[in-house]
Amino acid sequence: MIDALTLDQMRVFATVAETGSFRAAAARLGRVQSAVSHAIGNLEAQLGVELFDRSGHRPALTPEARSLLADTRAILLKVDKMRARARGLGDGVELGLTVALDPQAPQELVSRAMQEMQTAWPSVSLRILTASLGEAVHALRESRCTLSVSGVDIPDPGIERQTLTFVRRAAVVAASHPLARFAAESRPASSEELAEHVQVVVEDPSPLTKGQDFDVLSPGTWRVADNATKHALILAGIGWGNLPLWLVERDLAEGRLQRVPTVEVGERGETCVRIYLMHRTDVALGPAARALRATLLRLAEAAGAG
Repeated sequence: MIDALTLDQMRVFATVAETGSFRAAAARLGRVQSAVSHAIGNLEAQLGVELFDRSGHRPALTPEARSLLADTRAILLKVDKMRARARGLGDGVELGLTVALDPQAPQELVSRAMQEMQTAWPSVSLRILTASLGEAVHALRESRCTLSVSGVDIPDPGIERQTLTFVRRAAVVAASHPLARFAAESRPASSEELAEHVQVVVEDPSPLTKGQDFDVLSPGTWRVADNATKHALILAGIGWGNLPLWLVERDLAEGRLQRVPTVEVGERGETCVRIYLMHRTDVALGPAARALRATLLRLAEAAGAG
């Protein structure tokens, strides 16, 4: 009876497992609850195993179901990829593209790629979402964008990721700020010394990493939505923070900002972030999206960053 299994039954199984109940699965699938129960019952009969323990208030996955769930999800993922590839074979040029862009991504690289796309695809409009931290991944999961560029490492089997570039970041502070003395004295600031001053950080607007702090060392923080605001506040002497070197190189060279050597990350206060280029595996990229993706990768490789 294994040959009688259907993709629909497997999708219902995966949805019940994900949502935690037949009712929630029915709502997500747009069906009545009895249809979901019937599909699960048929699947159990064909497999010869019980998938859910129904004795409690909510159905619980049986050990057999847990073993089969990974296989089910892998099959559905491959089918979705095949459908997307087939749809892409006949797609025309997109009317527009939405790209979720982490503000850490090098602006020169991204701007050059956009310029080439405009020349090659002048009829395609472009919308850029500023997507800090986990928001670039969240926007992709919710289909609010076609491509994402993100510096947050959140693996997802439904998302194809490729390293685009690496971005060097440095802890910096205004030359007038008390922490600037550590650079002059050529000694690193301890965590306790950093904690005495405000740290300006970018807040994550997504639920994926909400509540998590990245490289936050001070208990006193000012939270902003983007690097441009963070940059302006640090220049104003309000606090210190980590920023991409491409954004602050001129300020450092002209003395407006100073690096903050720290015990945690070294005498130059420097770290490195991997930037990913991502798209959903179950959605076919149209011609313009494929071209933009290829251009970003080519320019990054030419710059010696990919």
